[in-house]
Amino acid sequence: MMPSYFFAHGAPSIVLEDNRYTDLLKTFKNHMPKPKAIVLFSAHWEETVQTVSAAESYETIYDFGGFQDELYKMTYPAKSDRSLAEQIQSLFAKQGVKSVLDEKRGLDHGAWAVLKLLYPDADIPVIALSVNRNLPNEEQYRIGKALAELREQDILIIGSGGTVHNLRKLNWQSEANEDWAEQFDKWLQSKLESWDTQALFQYRERAPFAQEAVPTNEHFIPLLLAMGTGDTNRKATLLHRSYQYGNLSLSCWQFN
Repeated sequence: MMPSYFFAHGAPSIVLEDNRYTDLLKTFKNHMPKPKAIVLFSAHWEETVQTVSAAESYETIYDFGGFQDELYKMTYPAKSDRSLAEQIQSLFAKQGVKSVLDEKRGLDHGAWAVLKLLYPDADIPVIALSVNRNLPNEEQYRIGKALAELREQDILIIGSGGTVHNLRKLNWQSEANEDWAEQFDKWLQSKLESWDTQALFQYRERAPFAQEAVPTNEHFIPLLLAMGTGDTNRKATLLHRSYQYGNLSLSCWQFN
């Protein structure tokens, strides 16, 4: 069964960087079978109804400003898979999750920046999925759980976001990790590894520095979505954690 993953996508410039985290992403494909398709929840696609991409091909969305010129020339010309998009809709319907297809939207940087590092040839069909910040955390987990059987079909499910993601607190000159960010991530690690969903669903009340780490929840949601896909075996493994700019978390979690 194909594991699912949560990848922090950091800043858009991550796709140009060379560090321990990008090394993990660049060599990821060498350590697992090639997936038949990729299903990716992106923190940068927000909708009030669960939306499933079904564009015949994807334009590259440059949903950022002020970065290197090279970024605005990059493309990720992945293809979609209409039959898989419809299968995902069917799986959602079985669990009472309303969903709609979107035949126009391209891939935002939460999707293509990660995918360009993981599978630069763009030769695997991709289905992008939206997130909804208004749903309770239990529902986020259930949405991920609804897609669990895709893993049996060699389909890779990814949540792309960030556990500590507070742009107002970034220190662009800092090379030292800030303690509050590490405390939040260490609490999160303990709850993920013990699969303590009750604590995770209540992270805002229970986790240290939750408000600083997660001022808005759209980047945290993909973690719960990816975790939900692993509900059967309930095994979470931290593959990497580091920080940029003092507190921007770059983490990778595997769910089996």
